[in-house]
Amino acid sequence: MSGLHNTRAYWSGVLAMTLCVFVLIASEFMPVSLLTPIAGDLHITEGLAGQGIALSGALASLTISRLTGSLDRKWLLLGLTALMAASGLMIALASSFPVYMLGRALIGIVIGGFWSMSAATAIRLVPQRQVPRALAIFNGGDAPGPPVEGK
Repeated sequence: MSGLHNTRAYWSGVLAMTLCVFVLIASEFMPVSLLTPIAGDLHITEGLAGQGIALSGALASLTISRLTGSLDRKWLLLGLTALMAASGLMIALASSFPVYMLGRALIGIVIGGFWSMSAATAIRLVPQRQVPRALAIFNGGDAPGPPVEGK
């Protein structure tokens, strides 16, 4: 990648990040519809199981950029992807509330880290004229946000 003025499009990178967007959104919001089974499996109340959703949201709001500013973005995103997989396994196999909460905390770190750098990374993967297409593909499964002015 040669920065903001790429002449080559790295669509495989855009598609890989799109897959991560899908998995992150599913990881973030799927537990909302699974609170009853989660609570039953962990022998806790549904309200307590819901705290895992609040925890991941709170951690996602923290900035990770200060801690990772000097790291190579490619390796950081790969590391966050590995952490996402590990947290998903931890949550799926959790046999206790603390393990469930640790898994949710890890997914919160991933969400915060990924979203803080994802658009800027996607922009660097394609030539400037293809950025709108790349961002549309990248955010295709995301909830709509405010309208964006531009080309």
